[in-house]
Amino acid sequence: MINKRKILILAPHTDDGEFGCGASIAKFIEQGKEVYYVAFSLAEESVPSPFPKNILETEVKAAVKELGIKQKNLLLFKYQVRHFAYHRQEILEDLVELNKKIKPDLVFIPCLHDLHQDHSTIAIEGLRAFKRTSILGYEIPWNNMNFATQCFITFKGEHFNKKLNALNCYNSQKGKYYASEKFIRSLANTRGTQIGVKYAEAFEVIRWIM
Repeated sequence: MINKRKILILAPHTDDGEFGCGASIAKFIEQGKEVYYVAFSLAEESVPSPFPKNILETEVKAAVKELGIKQKNLLLFKYQVRHFAYHRQEILEDLVELNKKIKPDLVFIPCLHDLHQDHSTIAIEGLRAFKRTSILGYEIPWNNMNFATQCFITFKGEHFNKKLNALNCYNSQKGKYYASEKFIRSLANTRGTQIGVKYAEAFEVIRWIM
């Protein structure tokens, strides 16, 4: 068991946290940990037709409920998708305020080699804001130029099913090639195989405080 009581998930966009560490979140909730989920964009500009522009707000609320996160621990910002770099200072200030308010013991961010401009901004500014906190970088394979599998979190089938159920809440995103259950399961199996178990999620150790 990870000896961290308050856990903060930083998701550039809704569903990034579920893809990167959804099963781990379900496991943390089962262990009685306090999990906070912060999404920085509702990607209204990218919502496909005929869905309403605010559909991702509805979907992320349903998704975190599937994982067991309290609705009061879901925090949503409305930065414009693919424009985070223009608002770097404001995002940093938001992150500093989150640190003061939540005081997390462990923070999950996109890995530092994530090529998506929004993911990169959250990773770099997250590291600045939480530099005195344990930080793990989660895996988004289609965006990662490099990813070091330095930390593994194992989980059971029920945790994996909660991850799938959470991602299934995103009806507006089901057309994405990486949203298939086959791909999500194969990645969990691959990371599990690396350490001799059925399922795992892998993370980069950015900072670990014991």
